[in-house]
Amino acid sequence: MNTTSYIERIFLQKQRTTNSMAYSFKGSIAFGLVYIPVKLEKCVKANEIAFNQLDRKTMSRIQYVKSCRACDGAAVDNKDIVKGYRYGDGQYVIFEDADFERLKTKKDKSITITEFVALDEIDPVYYDTAYYVIPTGGEKAFSLLKHTLEKEDKVGIAKSVLGQKETLIALRVRNGAMILNSLHFYGEIRKNPAHGFDGTLSDAEIGMAKLLVDSMAGQFDPARYKDEYSERVLEAIEAKIAGKEIVAPKESTAKMTDLMEALKASIAAAQEKERAEQNGRKSAKKKEIPTGGEPGKGKLIATPSKKSGGSGGEKQKGGVAAKGR
Repeated sequence: MNTTSYIERIFLQKQRTTNSMAYSFKGSIAFGLVYIPVKLEKCVKANEIAFNQLDRKTMSRIQYVKSCRACDGAAVDNKDIVKGYRYGDGQYVIFEDADFERLKTKKDKSITITEFVALDEIDPVYYDTAYYVIPTGGEKAFSLLKHTLEKEDKVGIAKSVLGQKETLIALRVRNGAMILNSLHFYGEIRKNPAHGFDGTLSDAEIGMAKLLVDSMAGQFDPARYKDEYSERVLEAIEAKIAGKEIVAPKESTAKMTDLMEALKASIAAAQEKERAEQNGRKSAKKKEIPTGGEPGKGKLIATPSKKSGGSGGEKQKGGVAAKGR
Protein backbone atom coordinates (compact mmCIF):
# COMPACT_ATOMS: atom_id res chain seq x y z
CA MET A 1 0.00 0.00 0.00
CA ASN A 2 1.38 3.42 -0.96
CA THR A 3 1.07 5.23 2.38
CA THR A 4 2.44 8.53 1.09
CA SER A 5 -0.26 8.85 -1.56
CA TYR A 6 -2.82 7.82 1.07
CA ILE A 7 -1.75 10.70 3.33
CA GLU A 8 -1.72 13.10 0.37
CA ARG A 9 -5.31 12.09 -0.43
CA ILE A 10 -6.35 13.04 3.13
CA PHE A 11 -5.18 16.61 2.63
CA LEU A 12 -6.41 16.90 -0.96
CA GLN A 13 -9.88 15.80 0.12
CA LYS A 14 -9.90 18.33 2.99
CA GLN A 15 -8.71 21.08 0.62
CA ARG A 16 -11.50 20.31 -1.84
CA THR A 17 -14.00 20.43 1.03
CA THR A 18 -12.62 23.78 2.21
CA ASN A 19 -12.57 25.31 -1.28
CA SER A 20 -16.13 24.16 -2.03
CA MET A 21 -17.54 26.71 0.45
CA ALA A 22 -19.08 29.42 -1.73
CA TYR A 23 -19.20 32.14 0.91
CA SER A 24 -19.77 32.73 4.61
CA PHE A 25 -21.89 35.88 4.24
CA LYS A 26 -23.48 37.83 1.43
CA GLY A 27 -24.64 41.39 1.98
CA SER A 28 -23.23 44.91 1.70
CA ILE A 29 -20.84 47.36 3.35
CA ALA A 30 -22.37 50.75 4.14
CA PHE A 31 -20.45 53.90 5.05
CA GLY A 32 -22.31 57.18 4.85
CA LEU A 33 -24.69 56.88 1.91
CA VAL A 34 -22.38 54.53 -0.02
CA TYR A 35 -23.34 50.84 -0.33
CA ILE A 36 -20.98 48.15 -1.62
CA PRO A 37 -22.36 44.62 -2.24
CA VAL A 38 -19.86 42.05 -0.95
CA LYS A 39 -19.42 38.45 0.06
CA LEU A 40 -17.09 37.05 2.70
CA GLU A 41 -14.80 34.02 2.54
CA LYS A 42 -12.83 32.70 5.50
CA CYS A 43 -9.11 33.48 5.46
CA VAL A 44 -8.17 30.34 7.38
CA LYS A 45 -8.66 26.76 6.23
CA ALA A 46 -8.67 23.77 8.54
CA ASN A 47 -5.79 21.30 8.11
CA GLU A 48 -6.90 19.00 10.88
CA ILE A 49 -6.26 15.26 10.69
CA ALA A 50 -9.61 13.52 10.98
CA PHE A 51 -9.94 10.45 13.21
CA ASN A 52 -13.10 8.35 13.50
CA GLN A 53 -14.35 6.96 16.80
CA LEU A 54 -14.51 3.14 16.76
CA ASP A 55 -15.69 0.36 19.02
CA ARG A 56 -12.46 -1.29 20.15
CA LYS A 57 -13.91 -4.82 19.91
CA THR A 58 -15.75 -4.70 16.56
CA MET A 59 -13.81 -1.82 14.90
CA SER A 60 -17.17 -0.38 13.84
CA ARG A 61 -17.68 3.38 13.72
CA ILE A 62 -19.55 5.02 16.59
CA GLN A 63 -22.81 6.69 15.55
CA TYR A 64 -24.77 9.37 17.36
CA VAL A 65 -28.55 9.24 17.09
CA LYS A 66 -30.59 12.38 17.69
CA SER A 67 -33.40 11.29 19.94
CA CYS A 68 -35.57 12.76 22.70
CA ARG A 69 -36.57 11.72 26.20
CA ALA A 70 -40.09 10.78 25.09
CA CYS A 71 -39.01 9.02 21.87
CA ASP A 72 -37.96 5.68 23.45
CA GLY A 73 -34.60 5.89 21.65
CA ALA A 74 -36.14 6.45 18.21
CA ALA A 75 -34.24 8.83 15.88
CA VAL A 76 -35.70 12.27 15.21
CA ASP A 77 -35.35 13.68 11.67
CA ASN A 78 -33.63 17.04 11.29
CA LYS A 79 -36.79 18.51 9.76
CA ASP A 80 -38.63 17.77 13.02
CA ILE A 81 -36.05 19.46 15.25
CA VAL A 82 -36.83 23.04 16.32
CA LYS A 83 -35.21 25.59 18.64
CA GLY A 84 -36.89 26.23 21.94
CA TYR A 85 -36.16 28.68 24.75
CA ARG A 86 -36.93 27.31 28.21
CA TYR A 87 -38.72 29.83 30.40
CA GLY A 88 -40.18 27.43 32.98
CA ASP A 89 -40.14 23.80 34.11
CA GLY A 90 -40.88 21.90 30.90
CA GLN A 91 -42.14 25.08 29.24
CA TYR A 92 -40.61 26.35 25.99
CA VAL A 93 -41.32 28.96 23.33
CA ILE A 94 -40.46 27.81 19.81
CA PHE A 95 -38.38 29.89 17.39
CA GLU A 96 -38.32 29.07 13.68
CA ASP A 97 -35.66 30.38 11.30
CA ALA A 98 -38.24 32.80 9.91
CA ASP A 99 -38.69 34.30 13.39
CA PHE A 100 -35.02 35.22 13.59
CA GLU A 101 -35.12 36.73 10.10
CA ARG A 102 -38.12 38.90 11.02
CA LEU A 103 -36.11 40.39 13.89
CA LYS A 104 -33.35 41.59 11.56
CA THR A 105 -33.56 45.17 10.33
CA LYS A 106 -32.15 46.32 7.02
CA LYS A 107 -29.22 47.75 8.99
CA ASP A 108 -28.60 44.36 10.62
CA LYS A 109 -28.30 42.73 7.19
CA SER A 110 -25.54 45.11 6.09
CA ILE A 111 -22.09 45.87 7.52
CA THR A 112 -22.61 49.47 8.60
CA ILE A 113 -19.42 51.35 9.45
CA THR A 114 -19.97 53.71 12.39
CA GLU A 115 -16.44 55.06 12.91
CA PHE A 116 -12.81 54.79 11.81
CA VAL A 117 -10.04 54.14 14.35
CA ALA A 118 -6.29 53.51 14.38
CA LEU A 119 -5.27 49.85 14.11
CA ASP A 120 -3.07 49.94 17.21
CA GLU A 121 -6.06 51.02 19.31
CA ILE A 122 -7.55 47.51 19.03
CA ASP A 123 -6.11 44.99 21.49
CA PRO A 124 -5.50 41.69 19.59
CA VAL A 125 -7.44 39.83 22.33
CA TYR A 126 -10.64 41.18 20.72
CA TYR A 127 -9.96 39.58 17.31
CA ASP A 128 -11.94 36.44 16.45
CA THR A 129 -12.42 35.17 12.86
CA ALA A 130 -10.89 36.69 9.71
CA TYR A 131 -12.64 36.88 6.31
CA TYR A 132 -11.62 38.12 2.87
CA VAL A 133 -14.00 40.82 1.62
CA ILE A 134 -14.88 40.32 -2.06
CA PRO A 135 -16.98 42.89 -3.96
CA THR A 136 -19.92 41.58 -5.99
CA GLY A 137 -20.59 45.03 -7.47
CA GLY A 138 -19.66 48.67 -6.80
CA GLU A 139 -16.03 47.91 -7.57
CA LYS A 140 -15.05 51.60 -7.77
CA ALA A 141 -16.50 52.38 -4.34
CA PHE A 142 -14.82 49.25 -2.97
CA SER A 143 -11.44 50.33 -4.40
CA LEU A 144 -11.91 53.82 -2.96
CA LEU A 145 -12.67 52.48 0.54
CA LYS A 146 -9.75 50.05 0.39
CA HIS A 147 -7.34 52.73 -0.83
CA THR A 148 -8.43 55.19 1.88
CA LEU A 149 -8.19 52.67 4.72
CA GLU A 150 -4.71 51.65 3.60
CA LYS A 151 -3.39 55.17 3.01
CA GLU A 152 -4.80 56.59 6.26
CA ASP A 153 -3.88 53.43 8.22
CA LYS A 154 -7.41 53.26 9.62
CA VAL A 155 -9.81 50.49 10.57
CA GLY A 156 -13.56 50.71 9.96
CA ILE A 157 -15.64 49.65 12.98
CA ALA A 158 -19.08 48.22 12.20
CA LYS A 159 -21.81 45.90 13.45
CA SER A 160 -23.90 43.32 11.63
CA VAL A 161 -25.94 40.22 12.36
CA LEU A 162 -23.97 37.26 10.98
CA GLY A 163 -26.15 34.16 11.22
CA GLN A 164 -28.16 34.61 14.41
CA LYS A 165 -25.67 36.70 16.40
CA GLU A 166 -24.89 40.39 16.29
CA THR A 167 -21.19 40.76 15.59
CA LEU A 168 -18.75 43.60 16.19
CA ILE A 169 -16.57 44.04 13.10
CA ALA A 170 -13.22 45.55 12.11
CA LEU A 171 -12.57 46.27 8.42
CA ARG A 172 -8.90 46.69 7.59
CA VAL A 173 -6.53 46.42 4.63
CA ARG A 174 -3.48 44.16 4.72
CA ASN A 175 -1.10 43.63 1.77
CA GLY A 176 -3.65 45.03 -0.67
CA ALA A 177 -6.51 42.81 0.57
CA MET A 178 -9.52 43.98 2.55
CA ILE A 179 -9.95 41.83 5.64
CA LEU A 180 -13.01 41.67 7.87
CA ASN A 181 -12.31 40.55 11.43
CA SER A 182 -15.17 39.67 13.73
CA LEU A 183 -14.46 41.06 17.20
CA HIS A 184 -15.47 39.98 20.66
CA PHE A 185 -17.61 42.44 22.58
CA TYR A 186 -16.09 44.08 25.65
CA GLY A 187 -18.36 42.05 27.95
CA GLU A 188 -17.09 38.77 26.44
CA ILE A 189 -13.47 39.30 27.53
CA ARG A 190 -12.71 37.64 30.86
CA LYS A 191 -10.64 39.31 33.55
CA ASN A 192 -7.04 38.15 33.77
CA PRO A 193 -6.86 35.51 36.57
CA ALA A 194 -3.06 36.06 36.83
CA HIS A 195 -3.45 39.70 37.86
CA GLY A 196 -1.33 40.59 40.91
CA PHE A 197 1.30 37.85 40.44
CA ASP A 198 4.19 40.28 39.75
CA GLY A 199 7.22 39.49 41.93
CA THR A 200 10.24 41.54 43.03
CA LEU A 201 13.01 41.56 40.42
CA SER A 202 16.66 42.51 40.80
CA ASP A 203 18.51 44.75 38.30
CA ALA A 204 20.76 41.80 37.43
CA GLU A 205 17.79 39.59 36.57
CA ILE A 206 16.18 42.33 34.47
CA GLY A 207 19.45 42.96 32.63
CA MET A 208 20.00 39.26 31.99
CA ALA A 209 16.42 38.83 30.73
CA LYS A 210 16.89 41.80 28.35
CA LEU A 211 20.11 40.23 27.06
CA LEU A 212 18.25 36.97 26.44
CA VAL A 213 15.45 38.77 24.57
CA ASP A 214 18.00 40.70 22.47
CA SER A 215 19.87 37.49 21.62
CA MET A 216 16.62 35.90 20.39
CA ALA A 217 15.29 38.98 18.55
CA GLY A 218 14.18 38.59 14.94
CA GLN A 219 11.50 39.49 12.40
CA PHE A 220 8.27 37.50 12.35
CA ASP A 221 8.00 35.40 9.19
CA PRO A 222 4.98 33.05 9.40
CA ALA A 223 6.37 30.94 6.53
CA ARG A 224 9.20 29.82 8.82
CA TYR A 225 6.79 28.04 11.15
CA LYS A 226 4.99 24.78 10.43
CA ASP A 227 2.77 22.36 12.30
CA GLU A 228 5.45 19.87 13.36
CA TYR A 229 3.10 17.94 15.64
CA SER A 230 0.72 17.17 12.75
CA GLU A 231 3.71 16.00 10.70
CA ARG A 232 4.64 13.59 13.49
CA VAL A 233 1.03 12.36 13.63
CA LEU A 234 1.09 11.70 9.86
CA GLU A 235 4.39 9.83 10.22
CA ALA A 236 2.84 7.80 13.05
CA ILE A 237 -0.16 6.96 10.82
CA GLU A 238 2.22 5.72 8.12
CA ALA A 239 4.14 3.69 10.70
CA LYS A 240 0.92 2.12 12.06
CA ILE A 241 -0.24 1.21 8.54
CA ALA A 242 3.15 -0.43 7.95
CA GLY A 243 2.80 -2.38 11.21
CA LYS A 244 5.48 -0.45 13.09
CA GLU A 245 5.40 0.89 16.63
CA ILE A 246 5.40 4.58 17.44
CA VAL A 247 8.72 5.79 18.86
CA ALA A 248 8.58 8.81 21.19
CA PRO A 249 11.02 11.61 20.27
CA LYS A 250 13.96 12.08 22.64
CA GLU A 251 13.90 15.29 24.64
CA SER A 252 16.16 16.96 27.17
CA THR A 253 14.75 16.77 30.69
CA ALA A 254 17.29 19.08 32.36
CA LYS A 255 15.66 21.63 34.68
CA MET A 256 17.13 24.57 36.58
CA THR A 257 15.66 26.01 39.73
CA ASP A 258 17.96 29.06 39.95
CA LEU A 259 16.60 31.90 37.79
CA MET A 260 19.97 33.52 37.01
CA GLU A 261 21.58 30.20 36.07
CA ALA A 262 18.61 29.41 33.82
CA LEU A 263 18.92 32.82 32.14
CA LYS A 264 22.67 32.38 31.56
CA ALA A 265 22.18 28.89 30.11
CA SER A 266 19.38 30.19 27.88
CA ILE A 267 21.58 33.01 26.54
CA ALA A 268 24.41 30.57 25.82
CA ALA A 269 22.01 28.24 23.97
CA ALA A 270 20.55 31.14 21.94
CA GLN A 271 24.02 32.35 20.97
CA GLU A 272 25.10 28.84 19.99
CA LYS A 273 21.97 28.47 17.85
CA GLU A 274 22.67 31.83 16.15
CA ARG A 275 26.27 30.76 15.37
CA ALA A 276 25.04 27.46 13.91
CA GLU A 277 22.49 29.28 11.74
CA GLN A 278 25.13 31.75 10.52
CA ASN A 279 27.47 28.89 9.61
CA GLY A 280 24.59 27.19 7.79
CA ARG A 281 23.86 30.37 5.82
CA LYS A 282 27.55 30.75 4.91
CA SER A 283 27.72 27.16 3.69
CA ALA A 284 24.59 27.60 1.61
CA LYS A 285 25.96 30.85 0.13
CA LYS A 286 29.19 29.14 -0.93
CA LYS A 287 27.19 26.50 -2.79
CA GLU A 288 25.25 29.16 -4.72
CA ILE A 289 28.06 29.98 -7.18
CA PRO A 290 26.90 31.58 -10.49
CA THR A 291 27.69 29.48 -13.55
CA GLY A 292 27.33 32.22 -16.11
CA GLY A 293 27.09 35.96 -16.60
CA GLU A 294 26.41 38.70 -19.04
CA PRO A 295 28.63 38.93 -22.13
CA GLY A 296 31.94 40.63 -21.41
CA LYS A 297 31.73 40.13 -17.64
CA GLY A 298 33.65 37.80 -15.36
CA LYS A 299 32.60 34.28 -14.45
CA LEU A 300 32.85 32.99 -10.89
CA ILE A 301 34.48 29.60 -10.45
CA ALA A 302 34.74 27.72 -7.14
CA THR A 303 38.34 26.69 -6.51
CA PRO A 304 40.25 25.42 -3.46
CA SER A 305 41.39 28.20 -1.10
CA LYS A 306 45.17 28.75 -1.13
CA LYS A 307 47.43 31.09 0.77
CA SER A 308 49.53 31.69 -2.32
CA GLY A 309 48.51 32.20 -5.93
CA GLY A 310 47.19 29.29 -7.97
CA SER A 311 48.86 27.68 -10.95
CA GLY A 312 47.13 30.17 -13.23
CA GLY A 313 49.00 33.02 -11.55
CA GLU A 314 45.80 34.58 -10.18
CA LYS A 315 45.56 35.57 -6.55
CA GLN A 316 42.58 33.91 -4.85
CA LYS A 317 40.57 34.99 -1.88
CA GLY A 318 37.94 32.97 -0.04
CA GLY A 319 38.24 30.11 -2.57
CA VAL A 320 36.55 32.07 -5.41
CA ALA A 321 38.47 33.54 -8.33
CA ALA A 322 37.17 35.92 -11.01
CA LYS A 323 38.23 35.02 -14.52
CA GLY A 324 37.64 37.03 -17.63
CA ARG A 325 36.50 35.41 -20.81
